[in-house]
Amino acid sequence: MSQIIFKFAHKKYFMDLQPVHPWQQAQPILEALSALSYRSGELDAYLQEIAASVSHLLELDWSVVTLCEDEIERVMASSIDMGDGDHVYSLHGLLTETVVKTGRTLCVENAKTHPEYGCPPEGYVSYLGVPLRTYVGKTIGTICSFCIEPRLFAPEEVRTVELFAERAATAIDNYYLYQQQQKFNEVLEAEVINRTEELRLAQAQLIERERLAAIGEFASTIVHEIRNPVTTMVMGLNYFKKTYTSEPDQARVSLALEEADRLQNLLKEILLYAKPQTLQLEELDLNALMESMLWQLREMPEAAGKQIKFLPESTKVTILADKDKLKQVTINLIKNACEAIPAESCGNCLNRVVTCKIELETNGDRVCISVHNRGTPIPADLLPRLTQPFCSGKVGGTGLGLAIVKRIVDAHGGVLSIQSDKSVGTEVNIRLPNSSPKKT
Repeated sequence: MSQIIFKFAHKKYFMDLQPVHPWQQAQPILEALSALSYRSGELDAYLQEIAASVSHLLELDWSVVTLCEDEIERVMASSIDMGDGDHVYSLHGLLTETVVKTGRTLCVENAKTHPEYGCPPEGYVSYLGVPLRTYVGKTIGTICSFCIEPRLFAPEEVRTVELFAERAATAIDNYYLYQQQQKFNEVLEAEVINRTEELRLAQAQLIERERLAAIGEFASTIVHEIRNPVTTMVMGLNYFKKTYTSEPDQARVSLALEEADRLQNLLKEILLYAKPQTLQLEELDLNALMESMLWQLREMPEAAGKQIKFLPESTKVTILADKDKLKQVTINLIKNACEAIPAESCGNCLNRVVTCKIELETNGDRVCISVHNRGTPIPADLLPRLTQPFCSGKVGGTGLGLAIVKRIVDAHGGVLSIQSDKSVGTEVNIRLPNSSPKKT
């Protein structure tokens, strides 16, 4: 009975009667390759399968898949347990360095007799190194196999490892392309969110402009229609005040005149709020402007019994603003701060102080005008709505003062914020763009 001998991986397999066909030789390799299944994000497990398959098929003592970059070798997978932690080594002086530099497969039967190729790990003498090359020919790593005893590697064995190296290189390349795509998607998603928010804000501003324009047109018509009869009514009331001199009549007429005056003030504020904020911009020395207004602020009826204190910025601060509208904002805020201080607090020196402070922010891009008082705090539920039209925390207030202030601040590209707390009082901050030259 005849016998055919097939030599593979330095072992002899004896088959009786039937010769071993090439497809039978390749079957274990094909099965191992077909069992490999790579999906994005599962690189470690995939490379582990490759290292284990190479060692098993070729009956090697140890196989690793490495990633090589910047003279550093990082073990990505190993057929034997290497312990926890990262396994990173310098390529210098190693057998793997030769593979990475040449980009070619290296077979060393005994590294002790061929030290010119580099050193293997301690305890190993034979070496098979196959480069991992991307589709553009760049070597990104290796599959390295080691044996404790000297060993020759047959061309079929080398080709087997090269097949697995192709799979590993493709997987690693795809993995990093996938990571780059993920990062790109994240950046793109963030950009889309930003652009969407910008579009939403622009659309909201457009709607607000259209709404205000419609309100302005309607308010102007209504205000003019109301003003004429109110003026006639005031003239009649003033006549009755001169004619009827009895105390009850005088009280009634005075009350009616006060209400007529309040109505006229409301009509004036409605016009101020409704009309477009057209700015006459000029460069203003903010410290000097506030200093020039102090006498006017201290003469207001609301400031009686209160102390208005001004704290200027230590350096000159220049802003591009509408002088008259900025004055209007300041008067409104100081007036509100004075009105928030109840009469019974005026005996306490600290509680009756209204402080106006100018301060450059840390980066110097904006200047902050703050008005602070220790009067009655604003209720927490009212605070977020204070700048909405017709929302007021004062008895008899129109609810348009802070709404007008906010519109003026917004028109200047500024930001209005209000904080109120029982322990520290109320502070209104206006942050405006600073046009002063920055210090170098």
